[in-house]
Amino acid sequence: MPNRGTKSAANEARENLVEAIEGVGDIAGAMVGTVTKVTVGTLKGTRAVGSEILTLGTDIVTGIVHGVAEVGSEVGDSARHVMLGTLRGTQQVGKATIDTISANAGALVKGAEEVGGDVGRAAKGAVEGAIDAARELGVSAEEAASAAASGALKAAGQISTAAGDQVRKSVTGTISGVKVVLKEPFRSDKSDYKSKRA
Repeated sequence: MPNRGTKSAANEARENLVEAIEGVGDIAGAMVGTVTKVTVGTLKGTRAVGSEILTLGTDIVTGIVHGVAEVGSEVGDSARHVMLGTLRGTQQVGKATIDTISANAGALVKGAEEVGGDVGRAAKGAVEGAIDAARELGVSAEEAASAAASGALKAAGQISTAAGDQVRKSVTGTISGVKVVLKEPFRSDKSDYKSKRA
């Protein structure tokens, strides 16, 4: 059975979210459960494995973000619920990993930018959702927060310098009681180089 194209996975996730949310009065309250169901439903219909699952997961996040905007919610306000729901759904179908957390956070930030949402609030919500999901995924809250913040920052940097700065400010420090450590691939770990030359 051939894998569905990424566009159809994103569209399917968006349509399913909109359909499920439109009749609900309390959108925020219904969001995590709905996003989890949409993620499970979309992933179960595929035979994707490994990096394909990661790509499909980010497409689902993108579709859900567009659906959130379509039902009139600010993506930044829903980002925590979207992150928790997509991670929970991925975990139910297969195995959500640190890479999943990072990729989904990046997709949340890119999706927020696409629909005119606040990328900084989306990034912070992604970190909060990752912290919420950490125990279920079998990782520490610190690992989850770091992966989400780093994924969000990488995606924001691909959008623009301004978006990168906005996200960096939003995810630096302590979020939900967890100290966030950014892992930036472009920074050298050899900070003691100068002292060795002295």
